[in-house]
Amino acid sequence: MINNSDVIMESKSSNPRNGFLLSILKRSDTSVILASFILFIVFAIGSSSFLSSYNLFNVFRTTSLFLFVALGQAIVLVIGGMNLSLGAIGGLSVVTAGYAMHTLGLPSWVAVLLAIIVGAAAGFINGFVIIRLKLNSFVVTLATSFIYTGLVFGISKGFPYTKIPKGFTFIGREGFLGLPYLFWLMILTLVILWYVFKYTVIGRQILATGGNLVAARYSGINTDKIIMIGNILSGIFAAIAGVLWISRMGSATPATGSDWMIISFAVAVIGGTALNGGAISAIGLFASSLMIALINNGLIMLGANVYFEQSFLGAIIMLAVIAESVRMKYSSQRKRK
Repeated sequence: MINNSDVIMESKSSNPRNGFLLSILKRSDTSVILASFILFIVFAIGSSSFLSSYNLFNVFRTTSLFLFVALGQAIVLVIGGMNLSLGAIGGLSVVTAGYAMHTLGLPSWVAVLLAIIVGAAAGFINGFVIIRLKLNSFVVTLATSFIYTGLVFGISKGFPYTKIPKGFTFIGREGFLGLPYLFWLMILTLVILWYVFKYTVIGRQILATGGNLVAARYSGINTDKIIMIGNILSGIFAAIAGVLWISRMGSATPATGSDWMIISFAVAVIGGTALNGGAISAIGLFASSLMIALINNGLIMLGANVYFEQSFLGAIIMLAVIAESVRMKYSSQRKRK
């Protein structure tokens, strides 16, 4: 005998529109995508120069730089850790590349390679200490952030390296089809990221390690290896972000990376990367990078007081978090129905 309530429940769950809505609400990046879209419309209406090709070029260039910074944080957040030394690693890589080009006169490609090696080595040190001494990533990377920052200013004496070859700046300053090269590089990186986490064994192992470390270890995953890979990749992404920053600015400044902590956490977390690990969203990272770039650019376009920029940014981040909370509650209610 079939219970009428069972029939009703089945008909509700089989409604295609309800199913589509629930699938949208399940996504952790829904809120930030919507917020970015709304911000874009608001700034486009509020400022006549916002949609100019020059301004949009700058917006997407800033978006790309923010994303590469955030990837360095997201890759360790997804395994259940964090990297407070991200900005210091970026700064150390910038100084390395700048010193190689300005002082030693080495070719650009050699300077970039050295910067990435330094970033990978810094990430390796973080991972090694975390694994071998079984210490929390917060404590380890907080300590190494001071070590790497000391190296940055000890090597550079606080002075920028300005003798950067003009050919080195084309990636950061030029574009293709009206969009910066950095934007196309960002899209390629996001596609690779999506593919790795969706279709490769290593991607699934990273997600499993972040989702439940003990369960992952019992299932045969070498979690120490995954943690090490995550930290090395974090250092590499920080180095890449630093190199791209030089290409954008045309000089290697020791202060590069000093404000990356708030950017990296804001973009990663708002973009759907779980603080407790096990989840990451390529499209969410793009949307959150765009949202923060829009905030920085749009406030200037609207003539807002730039000294209150951090307050505006904090308020919008709070709204995004509230929207995400509402989405999760509504999604859970739909599931129960």
